[in-house]
Amino acid sequence: MNSAVEFLLVALLVVSSFFIFVGSLGLVKLDDFFKRLHGPTKASTLGVGCILLASMGYHALLGEGLQPRELLITVFVFITAPISAHMMAKAALSLMMDTRPRLPTGKQVDSQGVHVEPTDDGGEH
Repeated sequence: MNSAVEFLLVALLVVSSFFIFVGSLGLVKLDDFFKRLHGPTKASTLGVGCILLASMGYHALLGEGLQPRELLITVFVFITAPISAHMMAKAALSLMMDTRPRLPTGKQVDSQGVHVEPTDDGGEH
């Protein structure tokens, strides 16, 4: 193989290792569930994507062509990671109704979590 291509593949693996490390560090060190959810879904997804790109490049340069399994893994990871993070965040919000973050000023929520407009006298509709 060409040394420039080998360097590019090694650089992809180093970048992927960095992002996977940052994602796992965020999972361990951050204190809130929503903060902890952000690390693995963003950084680790990018890390796995770089590993898969390096693997596809390696196999393409060996003359084996693009491997369908690597393409399928890439598509599967990039589709399922944001969807699963969104579903976990929605489930966490529904379980912690009383401890939700405050809404911007001027907006209120009733006991079912429905947005209501405040009246002029300060009460709800």
